[in-house]
Amino acid sequence: MTNPSLVFIGLGLYDEKDITIKGLEEIKKSEKIFAEFYTARLMGSSINKLEELFGKKIQVLTRQQTEEGKQIIESALKQKTAFLTAGDPMTATTHVDLRIRAVQKGIKTKVIHGNSIISAVPGLLGLQNYKFGRATTMVYPEKNYFPTSPYEIIKKNKENGFHTLLLLDIKDDEKRYMTANEAMKLLLGYEEKLRSGLFSDESIICVIARAGSEKPVVKSGMIKDLIDLDYGEPLHTMVIPGRLHFMEIEALMVLAQLPAQQGEKLQKN
Repeated sequence: MTNPSLVFIGLGLYDEKDITIKGLEEIKKSEKIFAEFYTARLMGSSINKLEELFGKKIQVLTRQQTEEGKQIIESALKQKTAFLTAGDPMTATTHVDLRIRAVQKGIKTKVIHGNSIISAVPGLLGLQNYKFGRATTMVYPEKNYFPTSPYEIIKKNKENGFHTLLLLDIKDDEKRYMTANEAMKLLLGYEEKLRSGLFSDESIICVIARAGSEKPVVKSGMIKDLIDLDYGEPLHTMVIPGRLHFMEIEALMVLAQLPAQQGEKLQKN
């Protein structure tokens, strides 16, 4: 089989069962399969489980190898090649760049979309998807490195009444996955440094853990009530609500355990 091409395939949110039938069919027809799991990963699965389901070997690439794209492009020039990612393959700019370069090389490309955290989180919380502003990523601070851009993005979204999706840092090579607890402490740390009055321990936030699994955690409430709770295994995601419609407040109370007193207070604002 020789059909030079590159197909981008989203694996979905949590385990190997999330892949679409169309995605599975494309993988079985592919001669070479690459994957990256530094932007996100399937916490309910493993490479062995994926290879068993697909009946194919998977070559996992590092961040540098993915961004360079050399191995993927060279393979796609010779044979049908699949590139797998968690979630949807086109939510990362690195993947969009890779597709552009492939097309410029004359390689036929195709995208098989997968379930994405970008649509799953609003659905789990009952928030209106069109009311989300720019998403941002909370990253681990390091020595002499404490980026405050997430705070500025949240602030801008708040000014426009938009909700903010917070993706939490992944360092897969170190097996470090930021928890919601760590992210809340970072938010309060941003406030202490920037002092714009955006956050306090009474700010309402939303936490989602293991979206796509059989029993995801979905909670909403004040930071002071949520910051010390155990949300279980990663991956965790958070939302900072903007201006809430009365139906969204009701959804948070029913679907995300927002205390009734806090929900009633929000409805009066």
